Amino acid sequence: MGFINRIIQSLEVTHEPNLAFSEQLITNDDLLPVEPEKRTWRGYNYVAFWMADMFNINMWMIVSSMIQLGMSWWQAWICVWLGYGIVTPFIVLNARPGAIFHVTFPIVNRTSFGMFGSLWCVFNRAAMACIWYGVQASIGGSCVLVMLRAMWPSINDLPNSMPASSGTNTQDFLCFFLFWLISLPVIWFPMHKVRHFFLAIPIIMPTASITFLIWCIVKAHGIGPIVHQPSTLHGSKLGWAMVISSMSCIANKVTLVTNAPDFASRARTPSAALYPQLFAIPLTASLVCLVGILVSSSSQAIYGTAIWSPIELLGNFLNDNPSKATRFGVWFISTSFMIAQMSTNISANSVSAGCDLTALFPRFINIRRGGYIAATIGFAMCPWNLLKNSNEFTSYLSAYSVFLSSIAGVMVTEYYIIRKGHYNVKDLYNIEKDSWYWYTYGINFRAYAAYIAGILINVVGFAGATGRTVPLAATRIYDLSFFTGFGVSALVYWALNRVFPVVGAADTFKEIDVSGYECERLGAKGNLKMGTLEKKHWYRVWWNPVRILL
Repeated sequence: MGFINRIIQSLEVTHEPNLAFSEQLITNDDLLPVEPEKRTWRGYNYVAFWMADMFNINMWMIVSSMIQLGMSWWQAWICVWLGYGIVTPFIVLNARPGAIFHVTFPIVNRTSFGMFGSLWCVFNRAAMACIWYGVQASIGGSCVLVMLRAMWPSINDLPNSMPASSGTNTQDFLCFFLFWLISLPVIWFPMHKVRHFFLAIPIIMPTASITFLIWCIVKAHGIGPIVHQPSTLHGSKLGWAMVISSMSCIANKVTLVTNAPDFASRARTPSAALYPQLFAIPLTASLVCLVGILVSSSSQAIYGTAIWSPIELLGNFLNDNPSKATRFGVWFISTSFMIAQMSTNISANSVSAGCDLTALFPRFINIRRGGYIAATIGFAMCPWNLLKNSNEFTSYLSAYSVFLSSIAGVMVTEYYIIRKGHYNVKDLYNIEKDSWYWYTYGINFRAYAAYIAGILINVVGFAGATGRTVPLAATRIYDLSFFTGFGVSALVYWALNRVFPVVGAADTFKEIDVSGYECERLGAKGNLKMGTLEKKHWYRVWWNPVRILL
């Protein structure tokens, strides 16, 4: 037994000394509030973060489905502005607790769902992050393929040794593996240092995108026919098409609504995670999509059909004996897209999975280990098979936003309406019965009732999205699934808290830790003098963020 215990201890992550076994189930160093020296993210870091998240192939192509519905390019572009402009305040609202109290999504989720009730929500987000990591890595592999074709055209002649049952071939698998392998070193960096990697994106991607756009316009001798193509939809059909398209943009970022506290926890000041995100998200999304529209429009003039995937278009440039200059241009742009895909995978998936898996197994997993576990799962799931039937896969991923929007509705209501900014940080790591967040055996039934209600209102519409015949009203409700899921869960949670009040419910809004955890923790280390927090405003602010957003 002594040998086994030594093995177990060697696998444990670092944590505070003398923790009881029960405490090791709910905390480790990565789950505790972020220490002041690791709160290094400034406003420009969040701008770079969102540019890293937006400059990817999925964002480039998101307008294609809108134009295929029959909208004109400018109507589709309005939908992008609407969708990302609407989802941005929700991201900022849910990021706020992380920026004030410097805790990640799993810990913020404990305040509403309970110490153990939060585990289901965290598992949901972790599973989605692992799946998306594999999918984005598979797309990144296509970037590597074009990059290698530009460098060594002989890769086209690489013989296939993969069986048909694998769902891929040697060429594609090699490129997927290379992208996956190149991404691994970035996962090693802690969250407060990985910000330096994101700073490269605002330099690389705008340069590559503008170069790509100019190149396509020159080859096409103009911007192509798509920008002159009128809408084929009118009246209510156009209206609902724009609603559905705007909602697809919202669904594309609903995962980041739920785990917004993860990166906000590293904010140097609360305002660093507020204003930069409010402007960077919709502005960056709209600019990326506009370039994507113009490039695809030019491709139609060049090849006779619109090519919405930038990687597929770059691959076409390499056909028919390209010049050295063409090969260099394709190499530069495809390499830029590869770096963008890598940054998207880090920002949206590996860090999120790391934070979530840390909360599920805090004794043995920290954020770094969780990131590598996500990468391993993303590899093992053979993501290229999921992308074979992309329409069905996209439908199910969009449907998953219903689950996440219901979670976000409960979390936002808890922070701004029920406890009104009041936190008891000590009790976030306390499983005794007098804890604010113990509720009923560690589970808040109010939150789960609200969560289920937010899902149920969309169930019939989801059945319709999978091909079953359902009433039109159910379809329209599902078209608005983010708002119906978020709104119903928020309303039910508020009502249940009126009937069954919780400990710590407040009458006035004030962002404060009533336990004084940070003063006590940092004071014990000799790093904090009495009153420093009040002077630097680490957790006390004079304004209500809800009023600013409104």
